[in-house]
Amino acid sequence: MPFTPTGYLPYDFANRRHIGPSPSEMADMFTAVGVKDLDDLIDQTVPENIRQAEPLDWGRARSEREALHQMRVTAAKNKVLRSLLGQGYHGTVTPPVIQRNILENPAWYTAYTPYQPEISQGRLEALLNFQTMVSDLTGLEIANASLLDEATACAEAMVMGHRVAKSKAKGFFVDENSHPQNIAVMKTRAAPLGIEIIVGDPEADLVPEDVFGAIFQYPGTYGYVRDFTDQIAALHAVKAVGIVSADPLALTVLKEPGAMGADIAVGSTQRFGVPVGMGGPHAAYLATADRHKRAMPGRIVGVSVDARGNKAYRLSLQTREQHIRREKATSNVCTAQALLAVMASFYAVFHGPEGLKAIAQRIHRKTVRMAKGLEAAGFEVTPKHFFDTITVNVGPLQKTVMKSAVEEGINLRPVGDDRIGITLDEATRPGTVESIWRAFGIARKDDDFTPEYRLPDAILRTSDYLTHPVFHMNRAETEMMRYMRRLADRDLALDRAMIPLGSCTMKLNAAAEMMPVSWREFSMIHPMAPADQTEGYTILIEDLKDKLCLITGYDAMSMQPNSGAQGEYAGLLTIAAYHRSRGQERNICLIPISAHGTNPASAHMAGMDVVVVNSAENGDIDVADFRAKAEAAGDKLAACMITYPSTHGVFEETVREVCDITHEFGGQVYIDGANLNAMVGLSKLGEIGGDVSHLNLHKTFAIPHGGGGPGMGPIGVKAHLEPHLPGNGLIGEEGAVSSAPNGSGSILPISWAYVLMMGGAGLTQATRVAILNANYIAARLKGAYEVLFTGHAGRVAHECILDTRPFAESAGITVEDIAKRLMDSGFHAPTMSWPVAGTLMIEPTESETKAELDRFCDAMLSIRAEIRDIEEGRMDAENNPLKNAPHTVEDLVGDWDRPYSREQGCFPAGSFRVDKYWSPVNRVDNVYGDRHLICTCPPLTDYVDTTE
Repeated sequence: MPFTPTGYLPYDFANRRHIGPSPSEMADMFTAVGVKDLDDLIDQTVPENIRQAEPLDWGRARSEREALHQMRVTAAKNKVLRSLLGQGYHGTVTPPVIQRNILENPAWYTAYTPYQPEISQGRLEALLNFQTMVSDLTGLEIANASLLDEATACAEAMVMGHRVAKSKAKGFFVDENSHPQNIAVMKTRAAPLGIEIIVGDPEADLVPEDVFGAIFQYPGTYGYVRDFTDQIAALHAVKAVGIVSADPLALTVLKEPGAMGADIAVGSTQRFGVPVGMGGPHAAYLATADRHKRAMPGRIVGVSVDARGNKAYRLSLQTREQHIRREKATSNVCTAQALLAVMASFYAVFHGPEGLKAIAQRIHRKTVRMAKGLEAAGFEVTPKHFFDTITVNVGPLQKTVMKSAVEEGINLRPVGDDRIGITLDEATRPGTVESIWRAFGIARKDDDFTPEYRLPDAILRTSDYLTHPVFHMNRAETEMMRYMRRLADRDLALDRAMIPLGSCTMKLNAAAEMMPVSWREFSMIHPMAPADQTEGYTILIEDLKDKLCLITGYDAMSMQPNSGAQGEYAGLLTIAAYHRSRGQERNICLIPISAHGTNPASAHMAGMDVVVVNSAENGDIDVADFRAKAEAAGDKLAACMITYPSTHGVFEETVREVCDITHEFGGQVYIDGANLNAMVGLSKLGEIGGDVSHLNLHKTFAIPHGGGGPGMGPIGVKAHLEPHLPGNGLIGEEGAVSSAPNGSGSILPISWAYVLMMGGAGLTQATRVAILNANYIAARLKGAYEVLFTGHAGRVAHECILDTRPFAESAGITVEDIAKRLMDSGFHAPTMSWPVAGTLMIEPTESETKAELDRFCDAMLSIRAEIRDIEEGRMDAENNPLKNAPHTVEDLVGDWDRPYSREQGCFPAGSFRVDKYWSPVNRVDNVYGDRHLICTCPPLTDYVDTTE
């Protein structure tokens, strides 16, 4: 009998990859939810007036083999040359043990941001190693756990400097030798904040009295190596701050910023084993003097203790996440580059201080030999002192030499009309130097290996760095592999269990989608490579843009924002630029009280004044209040920012009305795309009234979270906003928000493969099943927990909010107690206390099977039963499984003086017996951690205790 597919789509492997429940499981779920089928559920959930008229369709979905073949064909259109273009991007060698065990390991790339520290101890230790590495190399006391890229780190440092400087000046001095993209992004950030950027020569043009701070590039983009001690001292004399943007590899041989008196140091750790990848993702760093630690943007990993007094890591000073401050924020940083910071930290562990210094010395010696060969042939080489970059005066021969270099397989950087820039790196071989010489018409061998240095003694580093034992461990691959495995085993990532985080969409990151990231045709392309060498990337990016436009109903896309918060900021800047182009000064942004915390922070950064809109009793936007505030704003209304479906997990039926009111008063509608995974194939943001939205590719479109980054937040816009999208900072265009024009280009193949393999129908089915899974959990937990917000038919969208506030009064149990108890069952907790304090927001995603959903529900029902035992006096109110959670192996084997059994404590419902996940530490003491702030690796005795 011929096979006849059943259900909405054929039951094939393409859909089984991303869609968890089988057709038969869905049938059981329909019964539990109380609907006939998926169509019935969607009709009850998604308002008819926002449904799209036509289904998504861009042809047949690709099979896995077909998609990988297409990716191979596309990748082959990229030409991988040795790009010695510099400008902050370098060739590097990723140790295979790091590539295989970190970059390509789902235990690391599927983890979530370590907000639940007990089950994040592995990546927290790796990030603490990163902070220690940065602090040591820069000579400053404290570092954060990474920022998005060097240019945005420079901008964050500028704003931080404005905050901490005692000088009242409005100007900010930027070294003219800074990388062009750094200058461009700082100009973008400065304009809405009223900061005047002054670009010039630090030795001739810096007037300390005119500025609140200054930033210096070290080494400069054209190779200059200067000691900025005197300039920083002059700044301090007038209570201004000094910032150094430093190459961390150069800091192994050059005087560190701290020794120059710098207040802040920033830079990129890309050349620490992270492929250049068309511009990202790469982990930037920011380090500062201890006195400024409470003004730092980003996350800081610190050392605390757990309930037994054992050492435990956690995120310290979490108000550093400035989005918590909403409209009072000075930064909207909520994304780091955790996975890439982990790679960079392991690169430092792998090589140790001696190895890093040896790499830096080799690069410098090769650069000296190259320069000597050019000088011997009569070429003028500048500067006199350099680390890895020189410029060569070639007069009218610039294009000829560059063309010859390409024929040798090398890209060189044009500087002006008559010079060429060359930056060597770790991957440079003697043959590379000989090829460069041939491009200049020089025939000679690179056989002069007599060490020679062109760095003045006064600027050489004299202090020690990376002295902690972790950077001196036995670096045999066996030991490295085991250290990585030990840390991975301390974490709970998506490869172990469902991570049901509301608004975070921890869905499958399929292996076939991840594989191309490591291909050299994608990973080894410099973002400034000539267009004829990046045809594969162009095809991929343009096709992905087209599909995203079709999905959202927008007319154009910018792929530049490299996080969701960065997308918010870019979208609002686009709106502001549009209003200015029409001669209008609009500065008021209406934002519902339920909005993402980054929304008001982004509006503030874009120079807008936030007006908060109230919520109705059911959690929806109070339309009457919205209209009243829009009328009050009048011709000053710039925008509104709304999230759809709402942050409460509901499709609000008044969304078109809200958009119409905004347009009526001349404003633009920004729809936060964080919840787009509940809309794909069902409704289009650009058709319900949106003018601009950011899309979280690291959520809806399968890019993994990586333990808190990478992320991608491209923005879609209607046609009238397209002329105001961000410019390319690499070539100095205005409006740049990130270092590279396509953000973190090397991870875009993930989303492209996802949409190719799912097809329009598959993506629509994923949306429908995400809504089914959320409603199934709500149905199973009904009666045990109250679902706070639902639509008119009692349905939730892709997530639901459980009200756990009554348990604080009835049993003394908080939402945190429930979150920690879920760890005993082997689950990461849902989102806690957001958007409503004391609640849990659950988003199961379409990737989870019914068995995993049931395991989670069993755990939640068991927790409710334990709460009931406390409420009814059968269990002690203080000494109970919830208050003592999470339970560790040490609890299991140690003395037991608790009024419940070891089995109940350690093996609750939902937990596996054989494959039980054990939290490596008991509950972490947050108060102790903030009162005893330690943000670098602890001493040797503690380290030994931890790794035994």
